[in-house]
Amino acid sequence: MDESRPTRIQFERQLRRVQRDVLRMGALVEHSCWLAREALFERDLEAAQQITFQDKQIDQLYRQIELDCVNLMALQAPVTQDLRLLSALMQLVRDLERIGDYAEDIGEIAIKLFPYPALDAMERIQLMLDRCRAMLAMGLAALSDLDAESGLDIRFKDDAVDSDYETLYNLLVHQTEIRGSIEPIVLLVLVIRYLERMADHATNIGKRVAYIVTGQR
Repeated sequence: MDESRPTRIQFERQLRRVQRDVLRMGALVEHSCWLAREALFERDLEAAQQITFQDKQIDQLYRQIELDCVNLMALQAPVTQDLRLLSALMQLVRDLERIGDYAEDIGEIAIKLFPYPALDAMERIQLMLDRCRAMLAMGLAALSDLDAESGLDIRFKDDAVDSDYETLYNLLVHQTEIRGSIEPIVLLVLVIRYLERMADHATNIGKRVAYIVTGQR
């Protein structure tokens, strides 16, 4: 037992480091979502370009966390609860990585929309994006606190985003008086689709936190 003690201490130290890295990745993804908001609604092209640079950092962290989780599972002797945590974290960082990708996609759309005047739907889309950002923040707070109840509560917020998507989709595609190019409408339909998917991934994060704590899916 004495011989195994240092190994367990080392394992727990490495596990805490992985958890810190996941939260650090989450903070970067949160910032990417804020940059996407600035790019789309404030027409800040520099913010759109920053997202691309930051996404490289997110992807690098994602690969490192995955590798660290695999190494901890393979090289140490984790107990069942450790395996549950590691497997959930590997899935969770995938959700974070996808949210970061969608933020980058929205930044690219903001650049394409820059020459066009803002459409009437922008205010409602901004509300939808802010809902998604709030869901992500809730998921990361739940992860930091290992709060299963808060994690599961995120799914109720997803209903509002789904409603936003349906309303905005109908508003955008059923316009009868379109002047000029339809490109802005097509691009905004893509934006609300990306936001709907971001909310789904934020909901997944909350579910994964609950699984870490309770062991129930």
